[in-house]
Amino acid sequence: MKKKRPERPDGKKEQSRKGDRPGSGGKPGRRDAKSGGRDGKPGRRDSKPGGRDDRPGRRDDRSGKRGGKPSSRDDRGRNKRDGGDREERSKSRTYSAKAKKSKSGPTSPNRTSQEPYLKNEIRINKYIAHAGFCSRREADEYIEAGKVKVNGKVADQLGMKVKKDDDVEVDGQRVSLEPFVYILLNKGKDTISTTDDEKDRNTVLDAVEDATGYRVYPVGRLDRNTMGLLILTNDGDLAHRLMHPSFEVKKTYEVTASRNLTEEEVERLRSGVELEDGPVKPARVRHSLNDPKTIEITVFEGRNHLIRRMIAHLGADVKKLIRTRYAGLNDKDIRVGRWRYLKQKEINDLRKLTKLDTLDFNKEDG
Repeated sequence: MKKKRPERPDGKKEQSRKGDRPGSGGKPGRRDAKSGGRDGKPGRRDSKPGGRDDRPGRRDDRSGKRGGKPSSRDDRGRNKRDGGDREERSKSRTYSAKAKKSKSGPTSPNRTSQEPYLKNEIRINKYIAHAGFCSRREADEYIEAGKVKVNGKVADQLGMKVKKDDDVEVDGQRVSLEPFVYILLNKGKDTISTTDDEKDRNTVLDAVEDATGYRVYPVGRLDRNTMGLLILTNDGDLAHRLMHPSFEVKKTYEVTASRNLTEEEVERLRSGVELEDGPVKPARVRHSLNDPKTIEITVFEGRNHLIRRMIAHLGADVKKLIRTRYAGLNDKDIRVGRWRYLKQKEINDLRKLTKLDTLDFNKEDG
């Protein structure tokens, strides 16, 4: 049978102490029954009011929480929160996510409306260029060749103007003004830089057209096995100027050759080499710090297979070719095979570079 503890004078039960337990030799405990102090000295907690025996329990009956503050837990121990607060927090998170998503940036199309052009008559070549079909100069060539129709009739004047409701066809294809869209693609290997391919090979449009829904065109070309940056847009004027040699758009390539290239060979490239279609002098050539087979070449020209022919001039082959920079843009934030929309500042920087007016972007469209 469990032995009952003796009661204290104040009516409370006496706590057991080591000295009172059987087998302790009958020695008094370190804290006596009267004061709880050591060897008759008053204990630190009982010498002042509000000691351990006087303070309220850790959780009182009303609140269940120390200090009398309301508890966030109910009698069953579950977390009890106000449903309205939870709903407000949920709404706040939703609105915050929408706000981030709606901001103009690389993940949303920075489009500019062509509504001002639709309000008035504009020249037919400008209409075709702004529809993204080709440049104005090329549009004039289509008109001279009799391949442009307006409302079913062949356009016979270069300076003729069209209206918003006119039906314009170029080489049998109907064109219309759409918001300008600008995309930067990090092209992968085995991808063709054309709008379509008769051999049904992967094209650059396969990477972006289904995802965006916009009809865009590549600015220039990269060889099938050349990787790197490529702009796609329906801004015909910008595309034409970026490709034109008179604007000297800078392009940087990382070239890995089939063998180590000596410093003398790199110096030959710096000084310029004579190719079958004329001389070429790069803006910059330098060795890679990590690989003696790899060099970095920066040029302003865009001749076909230019970099490969320069390396072949040294008696070597190109094993890997990547365009890492184009017109001030770089590939640091785009993985191979991925793409993003250009930012507003990037778009206007390209237009400034090619002597075009900057655009005013409609945030609701972008």
